[in-house]
Amino acid sequence: MVPCTLCDRCCLISLYFWHFIANASPYAFCFLAEEERRVRANDREYNEKFQYYVFSFPFLHQSNCIMTSKYNIITFLPVNLFEQFQEVANTYFLFLLILQLIPQISSLSWFTTIVPLALVLSITAVKDATDDYFRHKSDNQVNNRQSQVLIRGSLQNEKWMNVRVGDIIKLENKQFVAADLLLLSSTEPHGLCYIETAELDGETNMKVRQSVSVTSELGDPNNLASFDGEVVCEPPNNKLDRFCGTLYWRDKKYPLTNQNMLLRGCVLRNTEACYGLVIFAGPDTKLMQNSGRTKFKRTSIDRLMNTLVLWIFGFLVCMGVILAVGNAVWEREVGSRFQSYLPWDPPVDNFLFSAFLSFWSYVIILNTVVPISLYVSVEVIRLGHSYFINWDQKMFCSQCNTAAEARTTTLNEELGQVEYIFSDKTGTLTQNIMSFNKCSINGQPYGKCIRTCITRIDFSPFNPLADPDFCFYDDKLLESVKVGDAHSQEFFRLLSLCHTVMSEEKSEGELVYKAQSPDEGALVTAARNFGFVFRSRTPGTITTTEMGRTVTYSLLAILDFNNIRKRMSVIVRSPEGRIRLYCKGADTVLLERLHHCNQELTAVTSDHLNVCNHTNGLRTLALAYRDLSEDEWESWSESHSVADKATDCREDRLAAVYEQIEQDMMLLGATAIEDKLQEGVPETIAVLSLANIKIWVLTGDKQETAVNIGYSCKMLTDDMTEVFIIGGHTVQSVRQELRSACSSHAGKNRSLSRVSRQAHALEADMESEFVSTACACKAVICCRVTPLQKAQVVELIKKHKKAVTLAIGDGANDISMIKSAHIGVGISGQEGIQAVLASDYSFSQFRFLQRLLLVHGRWSYLRMCRFLCYFFYKNFAFTMVHFWFGFFCGFSAQTVYDQYFITLYNIVYTSLPVLAMGIFDQDVPDQRSLEYPKLYEPGQLNLLFNKREFFICIAQGIYSSVVLFFVPYAILSDATQSTGVPLADYQTFAVTTATALVIVVSVQIALDTGFWTVFNHVFVWGSLASYFTIMFALNSQILFRIFPNQFHFVGSAQSTLLQPVVWLTIALATAICIVPVLAFRFLKLDLKPQLSDTVRKHTKTSPTLICPSLLLRHVLPSSQYVGLEVND
Repeated sequence: MVPCTLCDRCCLISLYFWHFIANASPYAFCFLAEEERRVRANDREYNEKFQYYVFSFPFLHQSNCIMTSKYNIITFLPVNLFEQFQEVANTYFLFLLILQLIPQISSLSWFTTIVPLALVLSITAVKDATDDYFRHKSDNQVNNRQSQVLIRGSLQNEKWMNVRVGDIIKLENKQFVAADLLLLSSTEPHGLCYIETAELDGETNMKVRQSVSVTSELGDPNNLASFDGEVVCEPPNNKLDRFCGTLYWRDKKYPLTNQNMLLRGCVLRNTEACYGLVIFAGPDTKLMQNSGRTKFKRTSIDRLMNTLVLWIFGFLVCMGVILAVGNAVWEREVGSRFQSYLPWDPPVDNFLFSAFLSFWSYVIILNTVVPISLYVSVEVIRLGHSYFINWDQKMFCSQCNTAAEARTTTLNEELGQVEYIFSDKTGTLTQNIMSFNKCSINGQPYGKCIRTCITRIDFSPFNPLADPDFCFYDDKLLESVKVGDAHSQEFFRLLSLCHTVMSEEKSEGELVYKAQSPDEGALVTAARNFGFVFRSRTPGTITTTEMGRTVTYSLLAILDFNNIRKRMSVIVRSPEGRIRLYCKGADTVLLERLHHCNQELTAVTSDHLNVCNHTNGLRTLALAYRDLSEDEWESWSESHSVADKATDCREDRLAAVYEQIEQDMMLLGATAIEDKLQEGVPETIAVLSLANIKIWVLTGDKQETAVNIGYSCKMLTDDMTEVFIIGGHTVQSVRQELRSACSSHAGKNRSLSRVSRQAHALEADMESEFVSTACACKAVICCRVTPLQKAQVVELIKKHKKAVTLAIGDGANDISMIKSAHIGVGISGQEGIQAVLASDYSFSQFRFLQRLLLVHGRWSYLRMCRFLCYFFYKNFAFTMVHFWFGFFCGFSAQTVYDQYFITLYNIVYTSLPVLAMGIFDQDVPDQRSLEYPKLYEPGQLNLLFNKREFFICIAQGIYSSVVLFFVPYAILSDATQSTGVPLADYQTFAVTTATALVIVVSVQIALDTGFWTVFNHVFVWGSLASYFTIMFALNSQILFRIFPNQFHFVGSAQSTLLQPVVWLTIALATAICIVPVLAFRFLKLDLKPQLSDTVRKHTKTSPTLICPSLLLRHVLPSSQYVGLEVND
């Protein structure tokens, strides 16, 4: 540790400022990385080593201050400009501005560059300032919350920002936790308290936390003021579900776990008050440790644009070199003859130096081939597309009052190019609302299909505490419980005891269960309805009502569930003194831990489980118990205590101890829970498949369950008779089976494959075999995958297929997959909002995915492509006129257009029409996009904007520039006014060419616009009108009188446009530019129409009817499928 003293503050301010300028973290850390943390209660001097200071003008804040903002009053301007000039485009235009300040090389005024640059920088700065203002506002609201801190024996109100490590804080009901606290005591019995962790993991169900027993009685501030315990724990980290530490007090040590911690962001619930010791504060809290920056994602169009801009810059340099060489030749051969009356300007003294300056002059003049407004326009268009997604009422879920949300503005057009979708199953395809459907007890199956039994069981006469919403359709099970069948009653006793559910009794008999998972809630509710009602729990007891009789069990131990164990157990002592272990878990891990006398029952139960899995796609668990003698319990309890107090490898030691006791169990039966599909899932998958999107399901469930869901949602169909199974247990066997499957089933429908438990298919030397086999299929189901393996599968496809990927999920276990994919979509469902917080887009139902992709994604891609094609076209048509003019002005870097026209062309005359097209355009209505999924294919094939399309629009722009220059040049060179005065003057030529250019590009965008709105009309015709208005104003007497040195050509525009020959010239140039485009488009529409053209034609002729033959013509051939099961 390197302590920070107050005398270092001045140096620290300077250090922080330059750290911040260098784009570092907003926190100035004054200590080295910790290996472990030692915190002493009520000793601020000892804990001073954890103090660091955060500079937020004009104050230095200590320890618990949170800063998510980036700027303050002093740093905003330099830091924001520094960030903006990290963009290559902004730096490029700043370089051009500097060149324009050199009079020897600049033929344009400096404002032609500084006005667009200042506009872009200002818009971006205002946006950044607005965002940061709201961050400041949020930071101040949080930092100024009040908290009761125990200081010198009394509770004092302190702002959160002033709370320090080692302080003892009092929390009251419904208060937010100010920092990461070690729970010391509570007003609830046994040091319990209840918290809600919605801000951490999105789960609204209450969780229980418990203080260490030795501190649970320190409820009085006087006692807490004398508490001087020392905590040694892990350093700050981002693991929300893990904490390892030890409390040293009065020469004894006590193990600390996550169950003893209250994390910042939690809310105290159903607890009058509690006290906690601050362990981590400010940025060290787990909440802030998890708020790291998300990986920046760029679209394929962004990457292509970067390449194209480099090419354009190279083209600009080439044009500059050509014109500079022309200048050198002209100055040597022709210009030298005029030296007597047209000498070179100093410091030019030879033709080579003149050529050098001419090169830079033309770089300035021709820079508009890459206009700075392009980047601002792209961001505005993307922002508009994001608002359309947010405002779409057809993606609004009225049941949960949740609208779709575009959480990023940079990926909208990528939604129109997706080829692979990776989906979670539970909560994404299914509702994650569980219902107890079937069970098997002592070899006897119970539970009927709803279709075979219309009326459900009425539990109210039998059990007044039954849940009225519970549905079950087999009265044989209820009769078995009523007659006192020992196996049935023990089955439901296990379900009422083996869980972590919290119970809240709002009134007599009105129970509300708070479960951490829907599965647990469904099982406890089932036990409640069959007469075994869970009522309440304390750290040492569980109280139930069994067949109307209240029974309190002593809770001796809880053996936690995790993804590795895949089971949980409790050890309880009954009122009669019998000690019994109850266990529930996945059948794959529980059945192998049974006593050998259960073989016959195990076989029968396994058959029932297979029926539930294969026929109904239900989620199954096996249930078992074991009786323990007093000696066995005492011996195991001692081993458990030793493992629990271990400071190193504690979790591994506990797992080994759990393994010892969970052996030789007796099988009770199994449960089957139904997780229904969400509304519209089969239809959505069918439509997306027709759009040539390959859908893979990555789930942690067993193969049988996942396959049945695959059939339910129409990913797999009954006509797929070819099934191959890959069950190898070594790398070589898996590789061989993959290769043989790929070769033997080539060209056939593929149904299912199973990859070995060791996940050999994901190993580096088997990537190609895995990808080639899986990608030959239309859909893939991967079973038993971990969160890391989900991300690995996504990365494999990104690496080998170079395709756009989308991952969709609803739980914390899907975050790695969501962040790995090009596009991440979060479902706001039953598993909290962690997936939503990590996603790029979010909504509440899987069915909205087809609208997000086929409507918003396709439109965004179409609009962006049309925008870019037109943008490059209009700018090449504008800029290349200068290039041709160079050959007729002695390569002197003289501009064709007036400098004000050059300044206003991209920011006034042509900016709004192309923005309107980029935001509002569409080729077919949204309903037709859903009816004809094959319309989505051009985006996947990248047909609408690629290098070929870029060169086509560039060629059209160059062609238009040739027409716009040479037609007026040819006509006006010999034309005269009605008075006989020649029209071949510079200003007449400039006005004619500029007017023709504006009209041509306006007509072109009118042709390119496929969907006209009021905005399109106003912007297109309004921009044309603004051109004439501004041009006449700039050539007026009024401006000449005010600025006689700036506006020289008084009345030239009016005089030029009064000449009929000028308008004939403009009309001819417009016709030559536009007629070939029209001819080509009519021929293409007639000879080789695209699907969108055909759909648009049918929409106009029969707007309410679908053309079945057209739809069938574009349906994909038979799909090929493979399912993959992967395990660690």
